[in-house]
Amino acid sequence: MSRVRVHNLSISIDGYATGEGQSLDAPFGHAGTRLHKWFFSTRTFQQMHGSPDGSTGVEDVLAGAWAPGIGAEIMGRNKFGPQRGPWEDHEWNGWWGPNPPFHTPVFVLTHHPRPSVEMEGGTTFHFIDATPQEALRQAREAAGGLDVRIGGGPTTVREFLAEDLVDHLHVVVVPIVLGRGERLWDGLEGLEERFHVESVTTPSGVTHLTFTRP
Repeated sequence: MSRVRVHNLSISIDGYATGEGQSLDAPFGHAGTRLHKWFFSTRTFQQMHGSPDGSTGVEDVLAGAWAPGIGAEIMGRNKFGPQRGPWEDHEWNGWWGPNPPFHTPVFVLTHHPRPSVEMEGGTTFHFIDATPQEALRQAREAAGGLDVRIGGGPTTVREFLAEDLVDHLHVVVVPIVLGRGERLWDGLEGLEERFHVESVTTPSGVTHLTFTRP
C-alpha cells in the first residue's frame, strides 16, 4: 500500500508550526517567514521559483524529498487560504498563483465543500468534508498507487498522526520562540514509540527530525 508522508514541517522550539493572526498578507501569522528561512536558500526552493541557484547540501536533500513518489496531497483549509466559514470568494484559488507547485490532485479539508478547481500544471483542488480516513481513501484512489502527502497545516497533520495514519514525518525544529499560534504536538504523547527517529542539525541552526514507521 502507498505510504502517507509529511515533509518540511517547520516548528518553533516551543512547538508552534504557525503563528497567530493568519491573514491574506501573513499566511503564517505573526511568525512571518521565520519558520522557513532555512528552506529559502535551498536549490529545491529556488528551482520552484525559476532560479538555478541555491544550496545543495543536506538541507536541500531533505527539502527536495517532498515531491518524488507523491500522487496526491491532503491539506487543511487554513493552508489553502485565510477565509473562514462559508466561501465568500470562489475566485480565491490558494496562495500559489495559477500554477501551484503540487502538480497532483489536492484534497482540501473543509466543512464547506465547493466545486473542484483545475489549475495549471496538473494541480486540481478538491474541497471535501471528510474524516482523515475517508480523505485518505479518496487521495489514495486519486494517487494511483503513489504516496499521499499530508501538506499541513499543523491541525491537519496532528489529526492524521492521532489516527496513526502517517508513515513518514519530517519535522524541522527552528531555534525561535513563537509563544502563540497553532502547536503540533498537543495530544500526541508517546508518538515517538511508533517510529524510528533520526535527527541531524545543520549549519543554519535548525534540527531535522525524521520519524519513519518501522
